[in-house]
Amino acid sequence: MKKIALAVHGGAGTLVKGMMTPEKESLYKAVLKSALHKGYLLLESGRSAIEAVEASVKELEDSHLFNAGKGSVFTSEGKHEMDASIMDGKTLNAGAVSLVSGIKNPISLARDVMEKSDHVFLASIGAMQFAEKLKYHLEDEKYFYDELRYQQWQEIKGTKDFKLDHSVKKDAKFGTVGAVACDRFGNLAAATSTGGMTNKQFGRVGDSPMIGAGNYANNKTCAVSCTGSGEYFIRGVVAYDLSCLMEYKNLSLQDAAEVLIQKRLLKLGGDGGLIAVDALGNIAMPFNTEGMYRGCKSSDSADQISIYGN
Repeated sequence: MKKIALAVHGGAGTLVKGMMTPEKESLYKAVLKSALHKGYLLLESGRSAIEAVEASVKELEDSHLFNAGKGSVFTSEGKHEMDASIMDGKTLNAGAVSLVSGIKNPISLARDVMEKSDHVFLASIGAMQFAEKLKYHLEDEKYFYDELRYQQWQEIKGTKDFKLDHSVKKDAKFGTVGAVACDRFGNLAAATSTGGMTNKQFGRVGDSPMIGAGNYANNKTCAVSCTGSGEYFIRGVVAYDLSCLMEYKNLSLQDAAEVLIQKRLLKLGGDGGLIAVDALGNIAMPFNTEGMYRGCKSSDSADQISIYGN
């Protein structure tokens, strides 16, 4: 029986302590802890890493606090367009969806793409047709309404500006949720979900649904879920690059993650963070921003729930 491990994140960026009330901080930490426990209980009972990461991400999608699922931000047209991806490290099978609306849990639709279609990535109308075929219930727009998100949109509505979740300035906070897991059989999985950016236009898609950019899993190396300035994570193929540094340069999980986030990503001009786990149950959660909503737990470590740097 191998060591089990799970990590979750709820985004990284400018999380200024002075702007976070103790009450709000405790709410964020409570949801992170709930998401961590949902997935970890499945791992403890012998369930797969895929089941664990989906369960954890669904818990985060069901909260209005994070920019995914229920808490998704408004587009320039006042709608909600969500992206998600999931990957099985044992088989290298993956599923992803982008620009979907009305779906309560996009991560589950991504898993269905992986397991119930011959494809990896479905987008927009096609993804919605696939959901309809599987008889997905579509939530009314009011399910996704959040006053904070609405006010964020109102501040820049009608302009060409965009804003990443929770920011007090442009590009200040990156709203994505994710989970990575190692089950008792040494199998890895990663899942990532996002509501995109406030006032986004032109059908913009970030790194979250892109296998190898914002999400990746391979039993040989690691499972990783990224959060940050999506365009830079795409250009750097960050999730896959982490795996490559481990496989071809024989770096440890922690060393590879630190090189990527503290050197390579910054050199490109991007910022953010990631969570990752390897087949030995080791966990890494580096970030180069003021903070990252995160939590982890393994067979030999208790819950760790954090927002800011050490």
